Amino acid sequence: MPIPGMRGTDHIGFTVPDLDEAERFLVDVLGAVRVYTLGAKRSDDDFMAVQLGVHPRTAITEIRFYRLGNGSNLEVFHYDSADGQAPLPRNSDIGGHHLALYVDDMDAAVTYLRAHDVDVMGEPVVSAGASAGQRWLYFRSPWGMQFELVSFPDGKAYEAHADTLLWHPADPAK
Repeated sequence: MPIPGMRGTDHIGFTVPDLDEAERFLVDVLGAVRVYTLGAKRSDDDFMAVQLGVHPRTAITEIRFYRLGNGSNLEVFHYDSADGQAPLPRNSDIGGHHLALYVDDMDAAVTYLRAHDVDVMGEPVVSAGASAGQRWLYFRSPWGMQFELVSFPDGKAYEAHADTLLWHPADPAK
């Protein structure tokens, strides 16, 4: 049974060390559109600990919201953390993560990232098995967060016999 009324992902939230640097990358390189901003959130009670699981004296200095193509919205936080900040987890760490972006033309997208001095990790990888037909490549934001490009313009192998298809940003109605 799903959560009653659940429709899908509304946004992906993440914290950055510098909102202006993040905005330059998200807008100027990835093509996101800034939609709105929320100001500071501080609390003298236990709101931050209860609601967000952070030190009670931690403050959110600003939150910016972006729309990124046909995919999920982005909620980008900057915190003044009362007890310090941990480094980004690696993919192999608990809580490790990456944000994958679908592109129509992998080679053109990789060339574009390199022309914008983005830290591209290796060369595009050709998937096999159920993901055959897909190519992917990781890259890093200026603050070290991992992103991924994925492309499968002719579909993936699993689709030939699947009852349910994964959501596809190039064809959201599928």
